[in-house]
Amino acid sequence: MNPMQFHPLITSDLLEHAARFHGDREIVSLIDRANPVRLTWSTISERSRKLASALISLGVRQGDRVATLAWNDHRHLEAWYAISGIGAVVHTVNPRLFADQITYILNHGEAEVLIIDATLAAIYRDVASGLTHVRKIVVLADPAVGEVDLPSPYLRYEDLIGGAQPIAAWPRLDENAPSGLCYTSGTTGLPKGVLYTHRSTMLHSFAAALPDSMNLSARDVIYPIVPMFHANAWGLPYSAAMVGAKLIFSGRHLDAATITDFAAAEQATFSAGVPTIWKALLDHFDGGACPPARLKRLVVGGSAMPQALIDAFHQRHGIKVTHAWGMTETSPLGTISEPRQADLGWSDELRLRSRQGRPPFGVDLRIAADDGNPIRHDDQEAGRLQVKGHWIVESYFRSDASALTSDGWFDTGDIARIDNDGFMQITDRAKDIIKSGGEWISSVELENAAMAFEGVEAAAVIGVPHPKWDERPVLLLVPAAGTTVAKDLLMSHLALSVSKWWLPDAVIVVETLPMTATGKINKLSLRDQYAELLQGSQVE
Repeated sequence: MNPMQFHPLITSDLLEHAARFHGDREIVSLIDRANPVRLTWSTISERSRKLASALISLGVRQGDRVATLAWNDHRHLEAWYAISGIGAVVHTVNPRLFADQITYILNHGEAEVLIIDATLAAIYRDVASGLTHVRKIVVLADPAVGEVDLPSPYLRYEDLIGGAQPIAAWPRLDENAPSGLCYTSGTTGLPKGVLYTHRSTMLHSFAAALPDSMNLSARDVIYPIVPMFHANAWGLPYSAAMVGAKLIFSGRHLDAATITDFAAAEQATFSAGVPTIWKALLDHFDGGACPPARLKRLVVGGSAMPQALIDAFHQRHGIKVTHAWGMTETSPLGTISEPRQADLGWSDELRLRSRQGRPPFGVDLRIAADDGNPIRHDDQEAGRLQVKGHWIVESYFRSDASALTSDGWFDTGDIARIDNDGFMQITDRAKDIIKSGGEWISSVELENAAMAFEGVEAAAVIGVPHPKWDERPVLLLVPAAGTTVAKDLLMSHLALSVSKWWLPDAVIVVETLPMTATGKINKLSLRDQYAELLQGSQVE
């Protein structure tokens, strides 16, 4: 006889817990700016059970993928729990990808049912002719919305659940069964699928909610700006159910004014998003908008947030920004930069918050040289960042090959340093680091230095081929509205932060920088565009 009870770690238990013990806590969706939809965890649970029954009637079986092409809202949340709750797999698709990438992802995932937001119907029309497996379309829309322009018969979500009886009980699944499928953005090749399990998702939810991680509780009002199709909104819809927090969504309405007003109206305490979102919000606050009174904690991920912005949020608006690092392959939480000491001065705390942080229990880190040998964690030498743990990928979906090194680590493609306390700092992506005269230059550190210069709205540093030095850095910057950046003063500013030989060979002012579908600067596009810049004639 076992000394302790065994219950499988499955995602439906999260929803059941939230409904039973936090059933009156709200889930608010800003689908119509004027009339937010207000439900509760109890109602979400009931509607999810109805959708589960409807999906079974459509022929969805355990292990089947059900794709979602949708924004952050209550229906998408219900679909998440209903799909994985019956043993199928939630296959989120990023609507910001190119049409050929969406086609590839849907075909590779082999989902036969697609749940799609009515506002994204045009995307389906663009890809429909190339789809090989989708046979049923479920449209997310309010009952008042008229016909949706789709090229094939479709089912309306509200009609589907309105006529369904809720399943009597969620099936007791194997905790190692798959629950979710996310794809990488595919910036350097075809997107790769990462298949999450119930167990990995549950353990990730525990870790994300810990005090030294995102510090989530039933007292919080959680506002995920990061999309549910971007690495599962960093696990927040799961962790919110685990702790019984109020959850608010603003869907596709992500301008700074809407975020500010919605967060204030719903008394948001915590939010998470990429640096471009927080830069726009900071500009909105600096322009005179009043920060939401209870919003004191922001988590940033996806790419490095300049130290100057973290400092500005705290010094000017009393908001603490916490860096996190992860990727689709890590579910995604890998590290978070919550300081260990409570009595640090702000300058020391800022230094730590500007790094990507320490791993929670469940993740281990190391840095390795190109030959695979580990490098000491003394913050002196950078190396290839490698990870392993309970929610780290082992192999990609529908691939027979291991994604790990010969000794069982996943190579992230990042270059990093780790200090004696385990705080990790990304110095670059392996594909973005600049090799000049046999030495390495960090594009991230140069970008952070540039962003600290007054009048710089956005910055990107790329390595451009050079006839003598192999590569040299080139800085592209977007000036803030109504400002002009003096290049000579900027170079003097950079010289105070980096070595002289790191200084860019060219500074180019542009109106915008190209972005990827996940909100990162598209450096591949920039490298292609400026590949010949330093060849031949001298550039100032």
